[in-house]
Amino acid sequence: MIFPTPRRIVPAPGRFTFDHATAVHAPGPAAAAADLLRILLRPATGLPLPSSPDGAVLLAVDPALTAELGPEGYRLSVAPEAVRLHAAATAGLLHGIQRLRQLLPAEALLDRPVPDVRWELPCLTVTDRPRYPWRGLMLDVARHFLPVSYLHRTVDLLALHGLNVLHLHLTDDQGWRMPVYAYPRLTAVGSVRARTMTGRAGSDSFDDRPHGGAYTKAELRGLVRHAAERGVTVVPEIEMPGHARAALAAHPRLGNHPERRLDVWTEWGVCENVLGVHEEALAFCTDVLDEVMDVFPSPYVHLGGDECPTAEWEAAPSARRRAAELGLASPKELHGWFLGRVGAHLLEHGRRPVCWAEDSSSPGLPPEFTVMPWRDADHGLDAARRGHDIVMAPYRATYLDYPTSDRPGEPLGQDGAVVDLRAVHGLDPAPAHWPEEARARVLGAQAQLWTEFVPDPAEADRRLYPRLCALAERAWNPDTDWPAFERALTGHRPRLAALGLPADL
Repeated sequence: MIFPTPRRIVPAPGRFTFDHATAVHAPGPAAAAADLLRILLRPATGLPLPSSPDGAVLLAVDPALTAELGPEGYRLSVAPEAVRLHAAATAGLLHGIQRLRQLLPAEALLDRPVPDVRWELPCLTVTDRPRYPWRGLMLDVARHFLPVSYLHRTVDLLALHGLNVLHLHLTDDQGWRMPVYAYPRLTAVGSVRARTMTGRAGSDSFDDRPHGGAYTKAELRGLVRHAAERGVTVVPEIEMPGHARAALAAHPRLGNHPERRLDVWTEWGVCENVLGVHEEALAFCTDVLDEVMDVFPSPYVHLGGDECPTAEWEAAPSARRRAAELGLASPKELHGWFLGRVGAHLLEHGRRPVCWAEDSSSPGLPPEFTVMPWRDADHGLDAARRGHDIVMAPYRATYLDYPTSDRPGEPLGQDGAVVDLRAVHGLDPAPAHWPEEARARVLGAQAQLWTEFVPDPAEADRRLYPRLCALAERAWNPDTDWPAFERALTGHRPRLAALGLPADL
């Protein structure tokens, strides 16, 4: 009935009916939740839901509930004569609004008027709170640019499913999507590539059509506001020191061969070109991050940090000198040093740096970094033992660009694994074999949609749903088993269909 599956739900007899006389009482900090309820219900129902101290629908923030509900939990009680939604903080009310919305007929999710429907809620009491504070989706808008309208819609869908982080992968070898006033060439040059590879990495097949796009700062700020109103945080990612070919195409001096001219990369895979380790490159990174922090108030900023070849550093005299000056055993260790330098800048500004973890060691990486293990779940255990907080992102359970099956007609995806619905649901964010102190380091889990093979919003939706539902379930309530999830998804499928989303794999 409700998705993700609540911790506790107690049915009761009777139904509550919304009609044009239904009013809402939302004192003080609950007013924002009341506004969201009106925004969400008005398109389909046409109900005004006016404010009134005698309203049958009560939304209330009560900090005394913190011990029971935490910052994002809620208690929803529906009786024939009244609806009562309580939470310890506004975030909990926003989640409760989404669950209340799910209790209505699926047509309530439509964005057009729906006549001749009784807008009824079943009577019940729900007491619920999420297990993990980080429940996210990473959306790669660098490989293929996606319009800002799709990002807004994605935020709406994340909120519906109890997810609270939209991680935007804004830069990579194949495109730079965020304007930086101090470096206008990043979007003037770095946002457009000449063509796009149409096969997997190493293919010699291209479409020979330019691909590009960039957001304005006003669009990104608008997205941040839209997300905040729905209890979603937008976490920006600026890749460094690898996956930086688009930046190097715009500003060759940032690299290890300042005289070399590069284009925005048109291939997939891991590009050998990386940022240099000289002060100009470091100043570039901090200048960019200053503008990123101005647009995105998120307490976390992602620095990428993965798949950074070190061949250029090993060959460049300037990089070898830098490694020697720092007393590093080899230029390879410049990777951790580089991230540490840039991460320190974020820490000085009250932000937490985040990076991908692709092996079991991160020499030089300060413990203040939050890490996302993606190659192997137990790399997260190693990181937790070094003092890092963890957001679990192992590719065999969370990479939704991988195919959903090995059937012959399956659209092109990353090679080497099948990530079906059951694989996603099998994710355990804090595995039982980990020691308790390591499990306590787990902030949550996150799905990833890399877009090498995702050229447009329709294909993005096809890859995300319903697999993202399984991730949402595991991040909110990992105690539910596979049969319980199947039952919950069966009840949720009419909502997906009403939203025009794929409901079956």
